[in-house]
Amino acid sequence: MAQTIAAFLRCPRCGNENTADSFTCSFCGFRLKIERIENISFFRRFEKEWTNPAPWYKKILYLFINPSKAFWDINHRRRSAPGWLILLFSSLLYGLMGLAFLSHFNFNVPGRDWPLSIIFNLSFFITFFAFGFFFQLIFFAILIWLFTKGANLAVGFSERLETRFGKMAEKKEKYKEVDISPFSIYKGGTMLHIEGSHKFKMMLCAFAPFLIINAIKILIILAGFPTVNVPNITDFNEEILDQLFDSPSWSVLDILDAIIIASWIPILMTFAIRELSNCSTTRVLIATIIIGVIVAVVFYFLRPTLLG
Repeated sequence: MAQTIAAFLRCPRCGNENTADSFTCSFCGFRLKIERIENISFFRRFEKEWTNPAPWYKKILYLFINPSKAFWDINHRRRSAPGWLILLFSSLLYGLMGLAFLSHFNFNVPGRDWPLSIIFNLSFFITFFAFGFFFQLIFFAILIWLFTKGANLAVGFSERLETRFGKMAEKKEKYKEVDISPFSIYKGGTMLHIEGSHKFKMMLCAFAPFLIINAIKILIILAGFPTVNVPNITDFNEEILDQLFDSPSWSVLDILDAIIIASWIPILMTFAIRELSNCSTTRVLIATIIIGVIVAVVFYFLRPTLLG
């Protein structure tokens, strides 16, 4: 007689039923299954009674020091995920990066010193900020699409999202948070289900490492690039730019990007996908690492600056 596989898992803490493929209770957050990789403290699912979300700056801090806790907290209020703030701050660093590049151009006008005006510096900052925002938005969107495809193959990510949160276009019931008791163990589960998935906003949070990497890039640009003399503003041409672009420091910038795309970003993306879909850590991690490495390899060979 064939053994019947249970369609549901009953949570031993709160008694509610969860689907058989759930790894944590959707109502109280209790772990129903423990994978071998979760014996490593870094990958262990965060377990605590959720009451109120951490402020945005703490969420960003947790993304660096305790990503499991960060995505656990973000997942309970996905519409308040700091993904767009991370993109904004990273773009502001791009603006500062532009000023760092600008500092290596020594503009001289015969017979007088020609200091760069505040308007000129500000326009340079805004140009790099705008470039950084749209470049990163497109780049991050492509990566999110790729990681989603990988997670679909690994754990059926999109199907799990639809099961948990309904279709993306489905309007969720409006609610007042004060109506939910902060002392109820069901508050976390209730908050998980009464809003949409906000997948893109939450997965944007996985790109928080670019805040550190872009800051490091600014220091590398300031210290590692040569200063180029520009006799006259009208002489600002390709030959002058080549003196800067031929610097070996470009390779360092490329390597930094490639390393985090191949390792750090996939790990954080794993936490985001795991929390969103209540799925296997191991299977998602394998898929995201493979995609990250492939993107990093392409990122290397499409940039001639890596090999000079």
